[in-house]
Amino acid sequence: MDALTPDVKRRLYRSVFRLRRIEERLADLYREQTMRTPAHFGVGQEAVASGVCEALGARDVVYSHHRCHNHYLARGGKLAGLAAELYGRIDGCARGRGGSVHLTARDQGFIVSSAILGQTVAVACGSALAFRMDGVPGVAVSFFGEATCEEGVFYESLNYAAINRLPVLFVCENNLYSTESPLSVRQPAGTALTDRAAAFKVEAHQVDGNDVFEVWNAARHAVDSIRSGGGPVFLECMTYRWLEHVGPKFDHEAGRSYRSREELDHWIARCPVRHARERLLAEGLVSKAELDAWSDAVEQEIDDAVATARDSAWPDAADLFENVH
Repeated sequence: MDALTPDVKRRLYRSVFRLRRIEERLADLYREQTMRTPAHFGVGQEAVASGVCEALGARDVVYSHHRCHNHYLARGGKLAGLAAELYGRIDGCARGRGGSVHLTARDQGFIVSSAILGQTVAVACGSALAFRMDGVPGVAVSFFGEATCEEGVFYESLNYAAINRLPVLFVCENNLYSTESPLSVRQPAGTALTDRAAAFKVEAHQVDGNDVFEVWNAARHAVDSIRSGGGPVFLECMTYRWLEHVGPKFDHEAGRSYRSREELDHWIARCPVRHARERLLAEGLVSKAELDAWSDAVEQEIDDAVATARDSAWPDAADLFENVH
C-alpha cells in the first residue's frame, strides 16, 4: 500500500472535511423536527472513519454502531441515501425503515450498523471467519465505542478471533463517555483498553483519533498485517464527540452538566479538520482556492442530497411488515 503521499493527505483532508460539513448541516436540519428518528451525530470524530476507511480495499467489509454516519459515508455510502433515511423516505439506504442507527451500503462494503451495544463486533468476526473459510483475502472491520469494551460479547469475540487468527480489525472510538457516564465511573483507575486486548494475544495500539494521518498510518499497517495472516488487530482511537449523545445540540445548550464547557473547548481546539487543513497548508499541498472549491462542492452535494431526500416518497404502509422477523 502507498505511503502517506501528498495525494493520500489531500484525500484524507477532503474526507474529514466532507464528513464534518455533512454532519453539521444534518444536525442543523434535525432541529427543524422533520427528521423523526433519534440521531447520534459524529461531529468531532471524523478522523477515525476517514483514516480507517481510506486504508481499506474493495473486498473489505465494515460494520458500525449507533454513531454510524461517518463510517457509512467514509466507506462510500450515498449521502442522498443517508438523508432520505433520516427523513424516513423510501429512497433511504434502508428504505426509510432503519433510521439513523441502521444504515447499509452493501455494494460499498458497508454491511450494516446497529444500535445494540457490541452486536456488530461479533458479526464482524463472522465475516472474518467466512473470508478465512472461503479463501478470500478480505478484512472485516468493526467500529465501536469504548463502552462496548464493558460487554461480554466483546471479550468472547476477541478471544475467538485471537484463537482462530481471524482477519478482523477492531476499531474502538474512545470518546471518554458512554451516554453521560465518564470512564472514571465505569472502569478502574489506570485501565488501558489496549492491555485488555493484548491479554488475549491480540496486537493492540492506541492512536490519536483526532489525527487522520496517524489513524490512516496505524490502520494501513494493521490491515497489511491482518491480510498477510498476522491475526486480529485492536486500535484504540482517542477522540471526542462535540454534540450531545443523541440529538443536534451541544450539552451546554441543553443545560447538561456531566461534562464542562472547558473540556469541550479543549477538544475543539484539537479539531481533526483544522489539524489536517493546517498540515496541508504548512506543507504547501493545497491552496486557499482549492480549499474554497472543495468547500463549495461539498455544500452543493449536501443541498442536492437533501432536496432529493425531501422529494422522495414515503414507504407504503402495505409493506410495513416486509423483512420483519
